[in-house]
Amino acid sequence: MKNKPLTVDELWQLERIGNPSLAPDGAQAVAAVSRYSMADNKSQSALWLFSTLGGDARALTACGDKDGQPRWSPRGDRIAFIAKREQQGAKDEVPQLYLIAPDGGEAQRAATVATGVEAFRWCPDGKRLLFVSWVWPGLKGDKAQAKRAQEFKERKETGYATSEAQYRFWDHQLPLERVPHLHLLELGRDGSAGRVRDLFEGTPYEIRRADPDADCFDVSPDGKRVVFTFDPAPEKRIDNRFALAEMDIKSGRVSVIARDADWDFSAPRYSPDGERVAFIASHQGRKHTMPGHVAVWYRDEERWEVLSEAWDHDVQAPLAWEDDGLALLLRAEQRGRQHLWRFDLPDRRAEVVVAGGTVQAFDKAAGTLVTLADAADHPGRLHAHLPGDAPQRIEGLNDTLLARHAFGRVEEVWLKGAATAEGVEPDDVQMWLVYPPDFDAKKKYPLLHLIHGGPHTAFGDGWHYRWNTQVFAAQGYVVACVNYHGSSGFGYAFLDSITHRWGQLETVDVEAATDWLLKKPWADKRRVFASGGSYGGFMVAWMNGHVPAGRYAAYICHAGCFDWTGMFADDAYTWHAKELGAWYWDDMARIHSQSPHAAADAMTTPTLVVHGALDYRVPDAQGLAYYNTLKARGIDARLLWFPDENHWVLKPRNSKQWYGEFFGWLSRHDPGPAKARKR
Repeated sequence: MKNKPLTVDELWQLERIGNPSLAPDGAQAVAAVSRYSMADNKSQSALWLFSTLGGDARALTACGDKDGQPRWSPRGDRIAFIAKREQQGAKDEVPQLYLIAPDGGEAQRAATVATGVEAFRWCPDGKRLLFVSWVWPGLKGDKAQAKRAQEFKERKETGYATSEAQYRFWDHQLPLERVPHLHLLELGRDGSAGRVRDLFEGTPYEIRRADPDADCFDVSPDGKRVVFTFDPAPEKRIDNRFALAEMDIKSGRVSVIARDADWDFSAPRYSPDGERVAFIASHQGRKHTMPGHVAVWYRDEERWEVLSEAWDHDVQAPLAWEDDGLALLLRAEQRGRQHLWRFDLPDRRAEVVVAGGTVQAFDKAAGTLVTLADAADHPGRLHAHLPGDAPQRIEGLNDTLLARHAFGRVEEVWLKGAATAEGVEPDDVQMWLVYPPDFDAKKKYPLLHLIHGGPHTAFGDGWHYRWNTQVFAAQGYVVACVNYHGSSGFGYAFLDSITHRWGQLETVDVEAATDWLLKKPWADKRRVFASGGSYGGFMVAWMNGHVPAGRYAAYICHAGCFDWTGMFADDAYTWHAKELGAWYWDDMARIHSQSPHAAADAMTTPTLVVHGALDYRVPDAQGLAYYNTLKARGIDARLLWFPDENHWVLKPRNSKQWYGEFFGWLSRHDPGPAKARKR
């Protein structure tokens, strides 16, 4: 039945494709594919192979405990990946590195690392790998680390005692008294488990503590050196500025190659000849909202320079060199879409290689490019891009399920929003509209704002599992997603315009969008709702105290910031003064002028408040305080609190409950379609 609306259950039946890795000859890509079970309330993932030459896709591993991060070896004879498995009677307690032949067979554990494996890269010889593991920095040798890991596992105490400024991130405590080090794994001659060496042992160096990944380091083409980012500050903080260093792998000698107190460096990549390092540089000394630019370090001149400063885009990791060493492939947002770009280094000019939708990931080998991209009307898809040929889909994992559904039309509109200063013309603001699948302009429809978080992100032409616009539209709403002032992808001035005055310009933009929508003959003026998560949750809480009562029938606040003083309990507290303009102890009036709780006396609109106990970016006390405030004031409110969820809602059954409460709240406060007037 083609016109069946997309439901939450079917949303969770979709298979989710991870980042692809191409074989050296470009003939096949490997990616992790995740599947979710509503019945078991769990997810599993397996590795799949996708032919770029027209062959059928096939599973390489059976669905297990999250096989992930696959990478082809430089020789193409093996694929390395990270997983927790049981092998030879030993079950992994922490993620380990595994190897498997591309033609199948049993995956073999590459080494047993007591402290686990976070991320890795192959060395060019295909005989060694570099990986990240959290270790106790004062210990020497694998045996000492393994002994300490066992002692920590068997401890009876549960307290987390620290003097660190950075001790948790998003939804997890950082490993107690441990730091992320780079390790070298030398495989045995037969590919068996080999010797592991901590490259940072006895040094002050470490990889970043906030989710260290493979973008933090790279291996030189000759396999002799590794470049990595490190925090030179003695006290590690989430907003510190990172430098670049290079290590000679054999001797362990380290040279700092790029360091500037005003700049933050990330995502280093060696050029094909190893004589340059491309990286992303952000001028944090100028302002904390500055974008990331393409920069290059030159070995022969021992200097670095920024090359894309004139290109008003925020460059995203990873960077990938073209084979000729004259250009880089990279992703960057532009006006609600995320493209894959080619940045020409001699001309310092960028051009779109693959247009979004939203290009989520890419890889290139032997002239073949593979991309993972989604859009508002479909989840992630893999395409192969061969020279001279049109892009070709190389999988159809979700096509059968999606073919049963009709999707709502997606429309991009522009309207006049806020003016950034008195006497200045209002800026143009983008809004995405998603209509119900059976939309009829002669009928009346309720309106639903989805207000994005960040604030320096954007709603784009992309698929979203937690806030899926098609699922919302299938319920009969015209869904509006406004890229308000502060959103990314519209130039730096637009992004930075809200700094030190949160809530003001954004509200003007959302209200202008509501005015625009209410002029449409199909808009039901009595059935207007607004919802948002994270900064979007802040926005609906702010609007509750600053928008006239009755404008919106109800609000939904997910993981929203409510009180900027109480928010100091979050994991990113060192950014507060940068964003708000002052520390709360220096200028409480300024903080309160941007805090929703300070306008609680004006709040009247019914609100559903949603929060997770494991949310460390917006601690759940924010949601509880907002809910309690509404209840104390006698305002209709409902609380959905998850003891086992973080900033997001990731478990299938919890997500189903989330959508159910969401739609239930809207229905409860929906006065219903207006009755047609008799003539």
